[in-house]
Amino acid sequence: MYTSGALILTNDGDFVYKVTHPKHEITKTYTVTIIGEIKEEEVETLRKGVAIDDYVTKPAEIKILKIDKEKNISRLEITIHEGKNREVRKMCEAIGKKVKALHRTKIGNIDVKSLKIGEWRYLKEEEVEELLEKFAK
Repeated sequence: MYTSGALILTNDGDFVYKVTHPKHEITKTYTVTIIGEIKEEEVETLRKGVAIDDYVTKPAEIKILKIDKEKNISRLEITIHEGKNREVRKMCEAIGKKVKALHRTKIGNIDVKSLKIGEWRYLKEEEVEELLEKFAK
């Protein structure tokens, strides 16, 4: 609930494994709206990795997109390399922040900025090839 964004639907199990398994480190980028004002030290904590469940997250790329003191929210762009179950939400909880909205904007090189919520498109052959280049080496 309160999550939107990029999904890849396929019947190619090998492709799904390569794109989704955390060990392959395909980046996933999210726009995250959290309740409260984010502080620079909290951003640094997220960048370095936080303890959640039984592991410590790998370093993440974090950009502050907006802090709205009047609405008491902050908006971040978070790029992670693992993509474990509910990882971004758990990362935010680890610094004492509750996620209000979460939108996956990119999976690897594939972004959804040109699509409205509910729209879909086929992947271009070059997109799939670029995404899988990492595994050809």
